[in-house]
Amino acid sequence: MTNWRWWMCVLLFVATTVNYLDRQVLSLTWKDFIAPEFHWTDADYGTITAVFSLVYALCMLFAGRFIDWMGTKKGYLWSIGIWSLGACLHAACGWATMHLEGFESVKAMTSVEAGTAVAFAIASTSVWLFLAARCILALGEAGNFPAAIKVTAEYFPKKDRAFATSIFNAGASVGALVAPATIPLLAQYFKDHGIGGGWEMAFLIIGALGFLWMGFWVFMYDKPEKSKHVNEAELAYIHQDDAEVPAAEVKAQAEKPEKVIPFWRCFTYRQTWSFITGKFFTDGVWWFYLFWAPAYFSDQYGYSSSSGMGVALIFTLYAIVTVLSIFGGYLPKLFVDRKGMNPYAGRMLAMLIFAFLPLPALFAQGAGTYSVWWPAIIIGLAGAGHQAWSANLFSTIGDMFPKSAIATITGIGGMAGGVGSFLINKGAGALFTHSEQMGEAFRFMGFDGKEAGYMIIFCICAVAYLVAWAIMKTLVPKYKPIVIE
Repeated sequence: MTNWRWWMCVLLFVATTVNYLDRQVLSLTWKDFIAPEFHWTDADYGTITAVFSLVYALCMLFAGRFIDWMGTKKGYLWSIGIWSLGACLHAACGWATMHLEGFESVKAMTSVEAGTAVAFAIASTSVWLFLAARCILALGEAGNFPAAIKVTAEYFPKKDRAFATSIFNAGASVGALVAPATIPLLAQYFKDHGIGGGWEMAFLIIGALGFLWMGFWVFMYDKPEKSKHVNEAELAYIHQDDAEVPAAEVKAQAEKPEKVIPFWRCFTYRQTWSFITGKFFTDGVWWFYLFWAPAYFSDQYGYSSSSGMGVALIFTLYAIVTVLSIFGGYLPKLFVDRKGMNPYAGRMLAMLIFAFLPLPALFAQGAGTYSVWWPAIIIGLAGAGHQAWSANLFSTIGDMFPKSAIATITGIGGMAGGVGSFLINKGAGALFTHSEQMGEAFRFMGFDGKEAGYMIIFCICAVAYLVAWAIMKTLVPKYKPIVIE
């Protein structure tokens, strides 16, 4: 039996890694490189991340349908091409702000007194420009997971999908792991050599990786029934969930048009709302950690993203996420193979276990009074729980829906996740700015000022998964696949 399906998994892993690298450039450069140039506050950054999440959510609603309509190969190419362009466009925001506001140099913008009308104008213009680039990034990135989940359903049987998904989904953790070890250093290197503020080249270099990936995708991907790299034995393994059908007949069936669920009819199924619930309550938690962790260690403990300790903290956090999350996709496979459970039951049991991993986030703020390493470790465990949860959550779509609807349902759920992320990022930015201004007058669970603000968000992040699981289990208590008549 050939093993071409794992090469597809490698491609998905690389694409997801690049996806998260592109997202991370801003979070790792805004506090120490970009904010001083443009006089940003936490609220400004919160607005940028929140709008990105909202646009991503809206695009996800239709991205899955686009992938199903365009086809996996062309749809994925359009997706990564657009988001790579958007990533590179961030680099032009400083130059555009400088000329629109009538400054001769970045240094002149930086030297403007904070709190003045001129500083506010610089901040407002730059925020709008970054929002434009961020919207293009969101438009393209919305297609990544619908396309990747569709490829997984095409190339893997149900019992292997969560494991395959956990492998390519680990690209999110690896991207977040590689980012702090490379992006701040890239920005600092080019800044030291007088090439802009340094952060511009970080956006350009990371953004260009997506264009390289496109070349590999063009030559390597095809549907398994048409791929010259997949023999009959592997094809039979891929289609083992079907009735006992010869490989030749599987190929014949693949030539027939797939039945499609009308878009709005998707919202009539409990299974769709179960997936929406899982994404809405939990995606924002992951994105909060992704977007705010560097600023958290800089704000609360004084370790900038370009410092050795700052890099070590973020690296440790995502190393924990990367190592532990891969096993998350393997757990339901054990339940299926050894306990004889159906894939959905095994997946829901695994998700309940993973829903408890984020709970220690309740103690992250308090543990930081003893050592900064405790919040890094606790957030890492919470992130690992999310990634393991996410891999299984994505796989519930393949359990319940026909392949022709998988990208569409993924997109709908992704939209819900984006809305959740918008709410938590916009709320966090406003909360942190307000709590910092209030100082000791703002108190929560023994903390005051900005520390109290972080404590509130950590509490929300800790319990989100258990709430989501309870609602999902209520909506779909047992395995019940959708059949198109």
